Amino acid sequence: MSRFSASALDIDCECEAQRITAGIRTILRDTLKRRGLLVALSGGIDSSVTAALAVRAIGRDRVYGLEMPELHSAQETPQLSAALIRHLGIGSQRIDISPVLEAAGCYAAYDAALRKVIPGYGEGWRSKIVISGVFDSKGFRLHYIVARAPDGTILKERLPLGPYLEIVAATNCKQRTRKMLEYYHADRLNYAVAGTPNRLEYDQGFFVKLGDGAADLKPIAHLYKSQVFQMAEYLGIPEEIRSRAPTTDTYSLPQGQEEFYFSLPYRTMDLCLCAKNRGVSPEDAAAACGLTPDQVRKVYQDIDIKRSTTRYLHLAGLTVVEIPEVPARPGVPSERFSI
Repeated sequence: MSRFSASALDIDCECEAQRITAGIRTILRDTLKRRGLLVALSGGIDSSVTAALAVRAIGRDRVYGLEMPELHSAQETPQLSAALIRHLGIGSQRIDISPVLEAAGCYAAYDAALRKVIPGYGEGWRSKIVISGVFDSKGFRLHYIVARAPDGTILKERLPLGPYLEIVAATNCKQRTRKMLEYYHADRLNYAVAGTPNRLEYDQGFFVKLGDGAADLKPIAHLYKSQVFQMAEYLGIPEEIRSRAPTTDTYSLPQGQEEFYFSLPYRTMDLCLCAKNRGVSPEDAAAACGLTPDQVRKVYQDIDIKRSTTRYLHLAGLTVVEIPEVPARPGVPSERFSI
């Protein structure tokens, strides 16, 4: 009988919260030498838990929340992020980044790329990208554009590589614009920027390089998504945030993370990733994951493919010739950075 079960994802939230908050304090004091933390708030579970842990670690007066909705953000996004800010009692600011994206031509570039696939796409239309299921094909995963016309008609067309890359490049501008503003406010406050990826996203490259993938520390990157939800309940995150389905909140049509990137519910993906990380065979993992051994095998293969193709996202800027790191100078006073 397999020893791997769904309980593999269960954690002691009190002990884990203590470990994370202690780590935050140590990193801020000894490594980053910054006074506080800035967290970009999306109204989602990951940023909410990150902000709550930051408040536990260093107090609400040294945590700053930044809300950055844009034209395609879901209607509930600002409502939920505002609810979290009230709940935590932290300072914050809301900046609509739509004018920046408009001025940079990001929306126009998106529409132009989409018209290569759906010529009539224009004002009043809504769209999103979806991916073929992990069990639907034996080869490469396929991407499709789903568009809704102003009269309600739904179109679904396969995305050729060129338009797909152009669409992703345009939407990545949203994450990079947000990061620019995060670091502006972090610099003026002498704060560090807290990243919000969970382990599933971090492992599988579900982030934008130099966008939401950029941060000074990532407090929950070791927690599976299921464990983040456990922490959210323990930390008392408002129910309306905990009950919100995971979303990319990037496209103008509602889009879940599983239809855009993972193809399976996050709980199933968490279990498969956990089993693979522990060296559990597909046969022994199948029952806990609610899949057949062959299906688990396909998920394992997809995990490896994503790790390989997104590895560059984790890399810092590379030099042609290796340059030794400048060693830290022990005993140098750092009073102006004290926290």
